Amino acid sequence: MNQVIRRCFVVDLIDDDDMIDRYRAWHRPGGPPQTINDAIRADGVRDLQIWMVGDRMVMIMEQDMAMAADRDGKAARDAANPDVQAWDALMRRFQKSLPFAPDRTWVEMERIYDLGEQP
Repeated sequence: MNQVIRRCFVVDLIDDDDMIDRYRAWHRPGGPPQTINDAIRADGVRDLQIWMVGDRMVMIMEQDMAMAADRDGKAARDAANPDVQAWDALMRRFQKSLPFAPDRTWVEMERIYDLGEQP
């Protein structure tokens, strides 16, 4: 069995109740197009959850370690997939960049604590 890595990302939404409601609707069961779910799974993602408070979102993703290391391959697959490009463009209409990463949306977080590593 392949090793799995947990990765966490963060992004903000445009702070507008209607926009947030529409974003939530796109993420209900059956909301994302099946081709998007298929593309996520094809990248070795075993589990993916998005959590929200206010207009801040955190994505928690568990992915096969080998696939997680192939960031260039994922970027190439996403760029070649018109469904992924359309989904990304649609979702970016609702998202806003974090102040320290003005050119990006989902920003990967750094793990700084692990209870399992504590005495």
